[in-house]
Amino acid sequence: MKRISLFILVLFVIAGLSGTVEAKLTKIGTATINKAPGGPQGVEGMMMGMPAGDNAAKEYSLIYEDDQGLVWLDYTNSRTSWFSQVEWAAGLNTQGALTLKLDPGVSVAWEGEWRLPKTVDSGRTFGYDGTTAAGFNITTSELGYLFYKSLGNQGYYDANGDQGTGWYPDSPWGLKNKGPFANLEVGNYWSGTDYSLLKTHAWAFSTAFGEQSCTSFKGSYPYMGVAVRSAKVVINAAP
Repeated sequence: MKRISLFILVLFVIAGLSGTVEAKLTKIGTATINKAPGGPQGVEGMMMGMPAGDNAAKEYSLIYEDDQGLVWLDYTNSRTSWFSQVEWAAGLNTQGALTLKLDPGVSVAWEGEWRLPKTVDSGRTFGYDGTTAAGFNITTSELGYLFYKSLGNQGYYDANGDQGTGWYPDSPWGLKNKGPFANLEVGNYWSGTDYSLLKTHAWAFSTAFGEQSCTSFKGSYPYMGVAVRSAKVVINAAP
C-alpha cells in the first residue's frame, strides 16, 4: 500500500515539474463582444454579434477542448439563417469585434479564424452507430465530438438504434452535461459546412437529440450559431 501511495505521489510531482496542465475542457479566459461585426439585423432586433437585449458588452468564456485542438466562444448567437450565422462568425475576426483576455499562465497560438463548427461532408447515409454521415452518435463533426465525447451526453437513440426513454426535463438523453459552458443551449446549431450534394442545404447538429442532419435549407431555417477557432494552447502550472 505504501508503494502504491509513493508511486501516485511521484506522478503528481512529475506532472507539476512538467509545467503544463492537461484537461479535456478548460476555461482559458474570456472574450468581450464589443460591437457588431457587420451584417443584417438578427431575429431579435439586434445587430449580429451583439448579445440580444444587452446595452453593454459582456464577457464570455473561452473554453479549450484539447482533444480537438479547438477554442469555443461560450456564446450562442440567436436563431437565424445559415448565411447570417456564417457572416456573424466571420465578422468576429474583424478588428475590434472581440477583446480577448487570457487567464494567467495561458498562452495561445491561434490557427485560422473564428468560424462555425465543421462537419465531415459526405452522402446522406443515416444510422445510429456513429459510422454514418447523418444520424446519431456521430463524433466526426466538431459539435458531435463536443456533445458526445467531451461533454459525455447521450443521444435520443443509442448505437443499436434503441429509442431513449423519458422526455425533457427528465430524460437521460440530450444536453444534460454542459461542462464549463454557461451559454450552450438546447436546440439546433448550424455547421459551417454545406451539403455538397445539395448546395441549398447545410449540415446542422441538434443538442436536444444528439442528431446530425443535412436536411436544413440554408436560407430559411432559423438555427443557432456558436463560434470556434483552432488553436494550440499551453497552460502553465502554478509555481
